[in-house]
Amino acid sequence: MTVKVETTLRGPQAYGLARKVVDRMEAAGVWPTPLNFELWTYALGQPDGALAGEIQRMTEAGEPFTEAVTDALAAQHLPRGRLTDQIRDAGQVLDRELSSVSSVIAEAQKSQAAYGQTLEQAATSIGAAEDGEGLQTIVSDLTTATRQAQHETESLEKKLETSTQEIVRLREHLELVRRDAMTDALTELANRKAFDEHLAAACDHAETEGGALTLAVLDIDHFKRFNDTWGHQTGDQVLRYVASVLGRTAANPRFAARFGGEEFAIVFPYESAAMVEAALESVRREIASRSLRRRSTDDDLGAVTVSAGFAVRRRGESASAFLERADAALYASKRGGRNRVSCAERLPKAA
Repeated sequence: MTVKVETTLRGPQAYGLARKVVDRMEAAGVWPTPLNFELWTYALGQPDGALAGEIQRMTEAGEPFTEAVTDALAAQHLPRGRLTDQIRDAGQVLDRELSSVSSVIAEAQKSQAAYGQTLEQAATSIGAAEDGEGLQTIVSDLTTATRQAQHETESLEKKLETSTQEIVRLREHLELVRRDAMTDALTELANRKAFDEHLAAACDHAETEGGALTLAVLDIDHFKRFNDTWGHQTGDQVLRYVASVLGRTAANPRFAARFGGEEFAIVFPYESAAMVEAALESVRREIASRSLRRRSTDDDLGAVTVSAGFAVRRRGESASAFLERADAALYASKRGGRNRVSCAERLPKAA
């Protein structure tokens, strides 16, 4: 859908879309800043998208579009190229600060070398001095040189402290950017990229260190039908609800991620199959026990259920094969009537 919007912006339809965006922003009392304009352009360009739904919800609720809110919407819904820009910009600043540190070190070396030469010259002069007046002049020159060296050292220390603080700030900023790039914007769980990296690392660790490793895959039952009936905005509400339950269940060292669409995954290290099954049954019951209501209209949405499947990793098994067996267990739950948990180790051999 992002591609569709960008294609529109490169054609004659762009003028009509731009006028529509400005009219809608004016009607909503939103200032036409560059970021606001970009947000509303993507929202109106793909009216069925999550961004359009969130803007509509905020408009109907009369919520203000503050700068902080706008930044949060952009981080969640605008193309991920923004993260690349942030990383590139931070990298340029970091490069500049490292160059500054290198210059400071070079200045310090030059200053120390000059002071060393002054001391050598003083030592030679002392040996050649014939009277007290000559020694007094040498001592005075050394005092002046020492004070100058101290002053230069203090100045260099301040420059190094400033650069160090900036590098620390950049490191923290890059960590936030990395975390954002690994987080699903809608559910705030880890995204597919983070899941793939975590699962590969967990499999490598289990292979070298030993210990049990279990993978569960969960899917919201009849989600497409639910989405078609109530709309994408309400569907997003359901996704966030399920994710909140999974997030509470998957406290460290467990790891939960939005696998894709309405599918989720949880990695369970060092837990037996019985413990994992009990945890998944608890998740399934908690999700099904609550009757949801539509936020905008307070309509009763009924109960939401999930199906789950899990597999215990075998020695030497790759991450992809491990995931495939957990996925097979999930589909066994689907075929078995949904709203249930299945174990890959108990599936028939043919499955």
